[in-house]
Amino acid sequence: MRRPLSRRTVLRGLLAGSAVSLPLPALEAMLGTNGDALASGSPLPTRFGLWFWGNGVKPTQWIPPTTGDGWVTSEELSPLADLTPYISPVTGCEIKTATHPHHSGMTGVLTGMPYYQLGTVRDTIVTTFAGPSVDQIAASHIGKETAFRSLEAGITWFRGTDEGSTFQHLSHNGPNNWNASEYDASVFFDRLFGGGQDLRRDVARASVLDAVRGQASALRSRLGAADQIRLEQYLDSVRQLEGRLEADIGACTPMDRPGSYPDVYGLEQIEEKNAIFSQMLALALACDLTRVFSVQFSTAGSGVIVWQVGATDSWHQTSHDEADPQPTVHAAVQFTMAQLGVFLRTLRDTPEGDGNLLDRCSILCTSELCDGLLHSNTEFPIMIAGRGDGRLRGGHHYRSGSYRNTSDAVLTSLWGAGVPVASFGSEGGYTTSVISELLT
Repeated sequence: MRRPLSRRTVLRGLLAGSAVSLPLPALEAMLGTNGDALASGSPLPTRFGLWFWGNGVKPTQWIPPTTGDGWVTSEELSPLADLTPYISPVTGCEIKTATHPHHSGMTGVLTGMPYYQLGTVRDTIVTTFAGPSVDQIAASHIGKETAFRSLEAGITWFRGTDEGSTFQHLSHNGPNNWNASEYDASVFFDRLFGGGQDLRRDVARASVLDAVRGQASALRSRLGAADQIRLEQYLDSVRQLEGRLEADIGACTPMDRPGSYPDVYGLEQIEEKNAIFSQMLALALACDLTRVFSVQFSTAGSGVIVWQVGATDSWHQTSHDEADPQPTVHAAVQFTMAQLGVFLRTLRDTPEGDGNLLDRCSILCTSELCDGLLHSNTEFPIMIAGRGDGRLRGGHHYRSGSYRNTSDAVLTSLWGAGVPVASFGSEGGYTTSVISELLT
């Protein structure tokens, strides 16, 4: 009989004089006989995630045409068609806190509170979050046992603002206290697997896997056949990540931002960055480095230029300049949902125990307003992805007929991750209600 492995087992080594560690995914040797719990009897972890894009949607092309189970995708959600069993759209809701373009929706959906105004600038305001964002509420409950209380990733570049942290940062601990998203893939990789930023060039010369080769060989002798295959697949995925980062770094020559997927001829490499961050976050979750994460695909008032669909100006500016029915804005939403699909499929295709990572996630997917042209906070775009280890029903389109509080959906997503909170928000955004139709 083989001795069970601890879920905390890691491979350790030295790379260029710096300590590196390679955590392992949930192997059979770490699990109970049914594959739904650890060998110690503790349940496999549930994760909470936040996936955010800026500047909303086109509601007439976003809202699914059918409700309930087995919902049919709308045009803008069509890139997620194969993932509908895992996704529950929530429509017919609105922000119940103060109204101001971008600011009220951003803080309203992520904190359930009105924005915290710091001042004025030009013809608008400067704000920050009045309280912790929903991911940090989750982290205070389920983020204490992992190496990282939470992880924050940024996909498209932040392009500047003078309207406060509300426009720049997704994850907040409180007023003017944020957890900045990491936009550099190599820095993110180094943070997960050890070493400082100077290690980036060394990773291109020598592999993290080389540094832990001896321990990996010793571990194989303790594993059964299925675990040996799983270990090799995992090590291959790490090697592929290293290869992609090495290709980006080039011949290890000094550069200003190595491994950052710089623009090519002025065009941002959005799909490439999204894919590699999706893989790294999946590895981090599979190895239980964190149980809470946020992905800022684009910031509030999105300045991203989605050149892949023919845009030549920022999403925000296009939403104000393009004539109805705004085909470029519509295509930008579809493109963004395709990138969300890449992330969710990466989780779905990463096995864990008797299921996969997406089975054990509750992910709140949202923006900071409904329609960028109108700056509206009604018909707010929200989806909850994952099955929350059986807490979430999945695959159900819930539609409110009375402009329900968006905070109800947010609290539901927290419950889906097993976060034991009874309420969310304050003032008009306060709620103790969940959407029972989305819970099992």
